[in-house]
Amino acid sequence: MKYWLILLLFVFTFCSRENNLKPTTDDGTWFELKKEDLAAGTHHTRHAEIFGKYVSGYNKYVLRGIDIVQAHAPDGGGYFAGLKADPPESPIGYELKLFGRSLINPPRSTSYCSGSTYAAFIEALNLIFKDQNQTMPEAQFEATRMQEPDGGRREDHVKLWGKWNADGYGNHFALVQYTQMGRRIKPINARPGDFMNISWKKGGGHSVIFLGWYRDEKGIKNVVYWSSQKRTNGLGDDVVPIERIKEVCLVRITNPQRIFNFNIDQPVNIKITGDEINW
Repeated sequence: MKYWLILLLFVFTFCSRENNLKPTTDDGTWFELKKEDLAAGTHHTRHAEIFGKYVSGYNKYVLRGIDIVQAHAPDGGGYFAGLKADPPESPIGYELKLFGRSLINPPRSTSYCSGSTYAAFIEALNLIFKDQNQTMPEAQFEATRMQEPDGGRREDHVKLWGKWNADGYGNHFALVQYTQMGRRIKPINARPGDFMNISWKKGGGHSVIFLGWYRDEKGIKNVVYWSSQKRTNGLGDDVVPIERIKEVCLVRITNPQRIFNFNIDQPVNIKITGDEINW
C-alpha cells in the first residue's frame, strides 16, 4: 500500500510539472481578481498559491519566482534608484544567480522596478530547468549578467539585462525581440505572471509583473501588480487605478529554452508603441 501511494505521488508530481512546461493560455476575456485575492497585503510570499490557481504553464513559475525574490526582503527591502549614487544603485538587493552562477554582486540591499522583475524572470528559469542537465553557453550567460566583469554598471541596451532595463518597453526589447523567449499579448489577454511595462500619463514608466485587473468597492478600475516601488518600500504588491496609465506593453514567456541559444548580437527596434487599456 505504501509503495503505491509513493508511486501515485511521484506520477502526480511529474504530470503536474509536465503540464506546466508549456506557454500559459487564456480565453480572451478580461481577468478580474476578487477582493479576497488581495487579502495577503503588500508583502507576502503567496503569489504562487493565490494567483497561481488561475493559470497553468510557464506563468506559474514566474509567480513562484516572485515568491523567491520577495523572501529575500520580507518588508520590501527598500527602494532606491540613482545613476550617480555612491555606492551605486542596485537593481536587486541579493546575489541573483542563474543556474548557480552569479549575475550580480549587489552594492546595496535595495532594489528598483526592472531589477525586481528581471530577478523573478531569472528565478523562474532556475525553476523551469531545475531537473534538466543544461549547459549554459558562456556567451549567453555573460549576456544575462547585470554588471560588467569589473563590477561596474551594465549600461542600458547592452545585452539582455541592458535591454530589459532600458527606458521604454524593456520587456518587449528583451523577451520578444532580443531573445525571442516571449510574445506580446493584449491587455484583455493578460494573466497572472505576464510581464508588463507601464507608461504613465504623468511621469516615466514602470516594469511590473501583472497579477490581475481589480474593480474595487467604489467601482474604480485598477491593475494589481508586483514590482519594486517607493510606495511599497521596495518589493511588494501594488494596486493602481488604470486611469493613471497611458499605455502598457504585455509580454508572456513562451520559449524559455531560447535562453541557451539566443543571438547576443540581435538588433532591437526601440520605436514601438503601447496598448491602451480599454476595460
